[in-house]
Amino acid sequence: MKINIYSIMKPSNDEFDKLTKEFIKMSLKYAKVEIHYIFNKKIAKAQTLSEDEAKKSYSEVYEPHLKNSSLNIALDVLGKKIDSFKFSKIFDNNSEINFFIGGAFGFEKEFLNKCDTIISLSELTMAHKIAHLVLIEQVFRGLCIKNNHPYHK
Repeated sequence: MKINIYSIMKPSNDEFDKLTKEFIKMSLKYAKVEIHYIFNKKIAKAQTLSEDEAKKSYSEVYEPHLKNSSLNIALDVLGKKIDSFKFSKIFDNNSEINFFIGGAFGFEKEFLNKCDTIISLSELTMAHKIAHLVLIEQVFRGLCIKNNHPYHK
């Protein structure tokens, strides 16, 4: 199984990054997990112009990564709220899963419509680094649940 996490943010080498790498390392027992940080000059400029321009720039960089052969999941505050057990079901019968974390302004409706599922990590607003870390921890937790590993308990 391959799991891709796409995030509109610049890569960093801080404590969040260290924890992310640790969860990826632990997940390798069950799946190949790759993090894709996407941030460019066009996104930076669009974010200063308007919310619509920012959302459009996110869609432009994410759309090439939407694959018909993969399960494509957007993380959005308006998405379905699910618990860790339901989250773990995402890993059933899918060989490749793509998670998309929205930029500072979220997603365009058109992009969300192209995704297979939209989920919410919380009703709370989180900094990107925190949302990113919560997602990677839930990926590891979900893989553990699926494989009867005691981490979840």
